This record gives sequence, C-alpha cells and structure tokens, in this order.
Amino acid sequence: MYLSNNQVQKRYNISRTTIWRWTEKGIMPKPHDIGGLKRWRLDELERWEKKLN
Repeated sequence: MYLSNNQVQKRYNISRTTIWRWTEKGIMPKPHDIGGLKRWRLDELERWEKKLN
C-alpha cells in the first residue's frame, strides 16, 4: 500500500515542509515515483517507525 503526501502528514501530524526536509536529510524513507506522483510505501514507513522506538 502506498500513502500520499497528505496521508503521511496526517499519520505523523507534521507539515508538508517537514516531510520533505526529513526526506532530504535521510531521516525518513524516500518516496517512490509512481506515474509522476510521490508516494511512500506503508511497509517502509512502519519499519522506520519501529527503528524510532
């Protein structure tokens, strides 16, 4: 399953700017380009969440 920017914002209660800042700094997983749209894989985000705890 893939999540949009808006879904990632809601999941972590962060702004669009924070998502891209964290992505650029390697803090969170990078999105995949699907038909010109950036999407995050839910399983990659869940693995990242586990590393944070």
